[in-house]
Amino acid sequence: MAKKTESYIAKAPIRRLMKREGADLVSADSLDKLIDFLEKSAAKATKEAIKITKADKRKRITAEDIREATRDWY
Repeated sequence: MAKKTESYIAKAPIRRLMKREGADLVSADSLDKLIDFLEKSAAKATKEAIKITKADKRKRITAEDIREATRDWY
């Protein structure tokens, strides 16, 4: 049995998103893997945005900071 960990992203909205994109059946494992990926990506983007914010001597992370932090991801 898989080890349960705390997740910040709810499963139901992600399952709906996957179904809206054409997945007829979504396994619990695939849902967990996607949520894990999204949480790691969000954490990485946040860390990069914090570096940008601190370099500009600000405290608030803005949408522009996130855009800059994720610029090379797409």
